[in-house]
Amino acid sequence: MSPFAFEPVTLPASILAWRREVRDFVAQKVAAIAAPRRANAWSVFDADFSAALARRGWIGLTWPKAYGGAARSALERYVLLEELLAAGAPVGAHWIADRQSGPALLRYGSEAQRQRFLPAIARAECFFCIGMSEPGAGSDLAAVRTKAERRGEHWVLNGQKLWTTHAHQAHMMIALVRTSEGARRHEGLSQFLVDLKTPGITVRPIVDLAGEVHFNEVFFDDVAVPQDMLLGAEGEGWAQCTSELSLERSGPERYLSSHALFAEFLRQADPASQAQRIEIGRLTAELWTLRQMSLAVAGRLAAGQDPALEAAIVKDLGNSFEQALPRRVQALLGDGQALEDETPLARTLALLLQTSPSFSLRGGTREILRGIIARGLGLR
Repeated sequence: MSPFAFEPVTLPASILAWRREVRDFVAQKVAAIAAPRRANAWSVFDADFSAALARRGWIGLTWPKAYGGAARSALERYVLLEELLAAGAPVGAHWIADRQSGPALLRYGSEAQRQRFLPAIARAECFFCIGMSEPGAGSDLAAVRTKAERRGEHWVLNGQKLWTTHAHQAHMMIALVRTSEGARRHEGLSQFLVDLKTPGITVRPIVDLAGEVHFNEVFFDDVAVPQDMLLGAEGEGWAQCTSELSLERSGPERYLSSHALFAEFLRQADPASQAQRIEIGRLTAELWTLRQMSLAVAGRLAAGQDPALEAAIVKDLGNSFEQALPRRVQALLGDGQALEDETPLARTLALLLQTSPSFSLRGGTREILRGIIARGLGLR
């Protein structure tokens, strides 16, 4: 019996009307957005666009209505994500809270935490960032050194987080920190809900090769966090954190970050070029296969399972695809086809050639993922 499973998921015919509704809305909203800004769109922070989605009830789509959600199905949410990402909608503001912080609160949070944060997330009034990686503890999260000590009515945090996406614009962070020393590195870790306006927090933006700011360093210097902001159980941070990673690693964002370039290439492709036609066929087949694999993982998550192995496979293969796509397009455009520097295709290609190397870092490096896959297959 196979140690992993990608069971096919068929979207029901009834979901077609929902797809059309989403597609029509998104098309109106992104019509004026330049092609380069549609690339890697889930990292583009636009609070106004998130608010527009919130007014339609499209943030926290599957959450219970009691917490501001719409109580719709996981497959409807998957279609929503596909349409947003394929169109290049700027969803970065609410993305992390909707994808994993909200579900973590639903699963592990206290009732007071759920009531406080989930409706605000669904209204696009509260944005989250992820406080996992540190210097020396990137994909190896068991090496986390940021500490929290209990002092009176508070926990006091000291340490540093790194590569924290949108920390300079987010309101809250779910931080993985060490609350005790265990016999094993994975023990003694806990998660906290941290208000980023708390005294003692310093956020330093990191400028990328394209001159943009998505990542940040975050420093904690005697930061007082109320005891009721512990998420879940003390010492259970590792299990809680790894359950989040299946949500982070398997979605359509793991193979659609370069989709804006593919769309622009299709618009300008030369029908007479056999090389381009062949490559378009190959890219389409790879894209569709990744989509089916991602959808299968979504189905298992919706069923309450934890497909960590399958999620790691989707992320590894998806990252390879979206990183290779710019280079493959660049190679095709070198066959004599004119490419003006100011065309949408050229500008999108230039952006992705600079930024796509980072795609395999976020959510766990390729080496870590392949270790997970090897262990899951019994190869280590």
